[in-house]
Amino acid sequence: MPQIIEWVNPGPEDIVWRYPNENITWGAQLIVHEYEVAVFFRDGKAYDVLGPGRHTLTTQNLPLLTEVLSRLAGYPTTPFKATVIFVSTKQFRGMFGGRTQSSDLAPLMFRGSYWFRAADPRVFVMEVVGGQGKYTTSEVSEFIRGFINERMIKHLATYDLATAFTRVDEVSFKAKAFLLDEMRRIGLELIDLRFEGIDTTPEYRDRLFWIKQTGAATYVLQTDTLKAVARELGKSPGAAVGAGVVMIPPLLQPPPQVQPAAQQPLPPVQPAASTAPTVKACPQCSKQVPLDALFCPYCGFKFQPAFKKCPSCGRDAPGDAVFCPYCGHRFG
Repeated sequence: MPQIIEWVNPGPEDIVWRYPNENITWGAQLIVHEYEVAVFFRDGKAYDVLGPGRHTLTTQNLPLLTEVLSRLAGYPTTPFKATVIFVSTKQFRGMFGGRTQSSDLAPLMFRGSYWFRAADPRVFVMEVVGGQGKYTTSEVSEFIRGFINERMIKHLATYDLATAFTRVDEVSFKAKAFLLDEMRRIGLELIDLRFEGIDTTPEYRDRLFWIKQTGAATYVLQTDTLKAVARELGKSPGAAVGAGVVMIPPLLQPPPQVQPAAQQPLPPVQPAASTAPTVKACPQCSKQVPLDALFCPYCGFKFQPAFKKCPSCGRDAPGDAVFCPYCGHRFG
C-alpha cells in the first residue's frame, strides 16, 4: 500500500503543519486540500511546492528535489529524507501591541490587529518555518507577532506624541505601507492593519493637553522643573530651607519676553482691500488645495477642522483638541 501524506482535519486557526515522517518513498500519495500547499524542505532549503490535488510523488513533479537527490547513492530506488510542510493559504488575523517612545521622548503604548496570508509559501518556509525552526501554528503566530511589534516600535518612534494621538488614521496608513515590504520579505502578504488604541501615561497626557491648548510649552517645562527641584530638596530636609530660598523664587518668575528693537514711527498705511483666500497649503506635500478640502488630493493628508463644538459645555474648541479648554471634556 503506498504511503499517504495528508494534513488531516486542520483547525480554522492552523497556519502550518509538519508531516511527522521524514522518510518519503517514491510513488507515495500526497493529498493537498483546497487552500493548502505542500512544501518539500531539506537541508535548510525549501524546494518543490505542490498545490491542491492528489499527487503521486515522482521525479517529474519534484524536479528541484530530484536534482539534489540525484547526487546521493541509491537514488532513485531507496526512500529519501525530506520534511513535508503543509502551509494554509487562508487569511488569518493576529494581534499586536507594545510600548515605545515618541520622538519627543514621551512613553507611547499601542495595540491593534492585522490580517495576513502566506503569499509565497516557499519563501515563508525558508524564512520562518524551517529557517527559524517554527513548526507549529503557535510558534509561527508568536514569531509574526514579534516581527510586527519590533518594526512597529521603530516606526512609531519617528512620530511626536501629538501626531500619534491626533492623526491615528494617517499613522495607521503609513505603518501599513511600511510593513508591506517587511512582510513580503518573509513570504507573507499584509492584507490590513488597524490601530485599536494609542495611549501614554497620565502625566504626559495632561502635559500634551496644556501645551496644545495654551501653546505655553515654556511654562509647562518650568512647572516640571519646579516639581523635580522640590523632590530633590525633599530628600535633604536640613539643606532644603536654604537651598529653597535661593533656587525656587527664580523658577517662579515668568519666562523673559523678547522685546523687539526700537524702531522709528512709520507713516500710517492705508489698508488694502483684501479678498478671502480660496485655497490653502497642504502641510504634508505643500501643494495648494481648495480651502474647504477635507483631504489632500495629492498625498491623502487629512485636514483637521478649525473648530468643533464641545458636547458638554457647547463652546467652540480647536479642531484638533483632545480636551475642551473650558470644561475639560475629552473628545472621542
